[in-house]
Amino acid sequence: MKIVVLDDYQDIARSLADWDSLGAEVEVITTYLGDHDELVRRLAGAEVVVAMRERTRFTAELLERLPDLKLLVSTGRRNAAIDLKATERLGITVCGTGYLPHPTAEHTWALILAAHRHLETELAAMRDGAWQSTVGTGLHGKTLGLLGLGNLGQRVAKIGQAFGMETIAWSQNLTAERAAEHDVTAVSKEDLFARADVLSVHLVLSKRTRGLVGAAELAAMKPGALLVNTSRGPIVDEQALLDALRARRIHAALDVYDIEPLPADHPLRAMRNATLTPHLGYVTREVYEIFYRDAVEDIAAWRDGNPVRVMTL
Repeated sequence: MKIVVLDDYQDIARSLADWDSLGAEVEVITTYLGDHDELVRRLAGAEVVVAMRERTRFTAELLERLPDLKLLVSTGRRNAAIDLKATERLGITVCGTGYLPHPTAEHTWALILAAHRHLETELAAMRDGAWQSTVGTGLHGKTLGLLGLGNLGQRVAKIGQAFGMETIAWSQNLTAERAAEHDVTAVSKEDLFARADVLSVHLVLSKRTRGLVGAAELAAMKPGALLVNTSRGPIVDEQALLDALRARRIHAALDVYDIEPLPADHPLRAMRNATLTPHLGYVTREVYEIFYRDAVEDIAAWRDGNPVRVMTL
């Protein structure tokens, strides 16, 4: 059996799981392969592919060019980049792994604090021998707006409350009663954008959330407010966000993008009022240990005819 592990950017997969227990040929690819022809060439002969979240898209077109593929393991519990209709049609089993939600909540606050205290500027200045050059903004008494109050939104709300922030939230199915369970006030979508000093996105990407934050929503934000996105890039209309940043009306702190890896010449990289990280929210040793341990378990169970954590439509 040949196994290919994709997109192991940190070259850490081999050290975090017992791949030898599978008695298989294991190839680990540490660079991003965005070209389909190159992917098809590198995956030739592989019965099993392990995909890291949504770094590589498995479209119907790509899957049809991988006749040897029988098992596709995706780290995490869902993967919008896999065409599950195509895998079902082609007889490819798709399995997921466990996950931890708190690292992304922690990273959300790393971004918020970095943006409010101008850490990107000050860290670089310290390396260059300089001293204070910026004035930060405190969080106590400010309003934290949460676009989504699920597992992640709840965690982010709790930390905001510890900072002394008022917490408000909106999502399409959020009720006042459920919000109150977390000491959060449910508001209308319009109020959320108008009142938030920090607005953090915590929704799953779907047809109804794609482009949910558009030009109108960004225009409704307070001047100088901070938009934070550690969820999925396409929830925010990228062109509308670029326009708002160029007008210097708002700030942004982003960990996710429409295209990943973010191209080196992408205009977001030039925005001085945007704090950017390369989709690090879930990238912790604790999460990776679960990902790769469960991936090995998935492969062993599938090989033995009893697949576990199967992803279905």
